[in-house]
Amino acid sequence: MPESNLIKHVKEIIKLLKQEYPDSACSLNFKTTHQLMVATILSAQCTDERVNIVTKDLFKKYKKPLDYAEAPIEELEKDIHSTGFYRNKAKSIKNSSQVIVERHKGQVPDNMQELVKLAGVGRKTATVIIGTGFGKAEGVTVDTHVSRISKRLGLTTEKTPEKIEKDLMLLIPKKDWIIFSHLLIDHGRNVCKARSPECERCFLNKLCPFIK
Repeated sequence: MPESNLIKHVKEIIKLLKQEYPDSACSLNFKTTHQLMVATILSAQCTDERVNIVTKDLFKKYKKPLDYAEAPIEELEKDIHSTGFYRNKAKSIKNSSQVIVERHKGQVPDNMQELVKLAGVGRKTATVIIGTGFGKAEGVTVDTHVSRISKRLGLTTEKTPEKIEKDLMLLIPKKDWIIFSHLLIDHGRNVCKARSPECERCFLNKLCPFIK
């Protein structure tokens, strides 16, 4: 498909997704950008539903970055145990919080360059923090839903999140970079599932080469 046609194709897809999921947003519960960072770190290899269960008590116990920075690592591990990979996650949360306290006056940085220096914060997590936390579009978050559905819709043939993101940034209007990931995540959970996509009831089936 020529690039100009592909861009029109993407715009039509986004239009239909917005109509179907008008309230699409980040499914992680948070009130501050630091809470969002913690929740996003916890969400690795874990469902957002489980993370929200854990953070309901976690955010009451640890109210600011300093609380995490000073927390005994064994205690923090226990508090997040059910999210899986709890040792690495606890270490990342504690270490990144220490840097935020010591180098950033207790405030989460709002730029990619500083965020990716924090423990446990790669580009994907940084993009979530910048986009959802600060409302700044610096990239497209590529999780498993976004990766899978973008390929099915013919928006990319790449395999790595980094390359998929580059393709999507060229096709998607910048104003939709943040919402696009939320829309595809909603669609992936509701219709375009990994093992058994419900193509027959999908409102995108006329635009999707996957079912042809």
